[in-house]
Amino acid sequence: MRHVDFAPLYRSTVGFDRLFSMLDNLGTPDSGQSYPPYNIERTGENAYRITMAVAGFGESELSIESRENVLTVKGDRAEAENEKSEFLHRGIAGRAFERRFQLAEHVEVKGASLKNGLLHIDLVRIIPEAMKPRRIDISVADNGNAKAIEATAA
Repeated sequence: MRHVDFAPLYRSTVGFDRLFSMLDNLGTPDSGQSYPPYNIERTGENAYRITMAVAGFGESELSIESRENVLTVKGDRAEAENEKSEFLHRGIAGRAFERRFQLAEHVEVKGASLKNGLLHIDLVRIIPEAMKPRRIDISVADNGNAKAIEATAA
């Protein structure tokens, strides 16, 4: 159930439709999906890391794709057909999954690694030079030149 109506903002803004649709999607629950568990941490001023617990998955069974500011992590594990053991309790989930993360603009995937059942995805925000703040030097006016200009103007 959405409590905010973005219709008036659609009428008076241009180019913010992606932001409004992201806000709409944040309000909808992702159907209780909690597998696999993950952490999102900030590792620097412009660096982030997503860590996912993917016990039982090998690197060939995982895929990571970044497209249009959406990071998609998929895990597809083929069930062993010749498995002859009978589980009395199966607490380690090995089912297929697909997890999506919305990335801000200029956030790119730096790399990924799989170690001890944890998938680490490193992200970095690369700010374009045109968007970085720049320092403007202030020059001091020379009073001698100002008097000379006034004298020639009179």
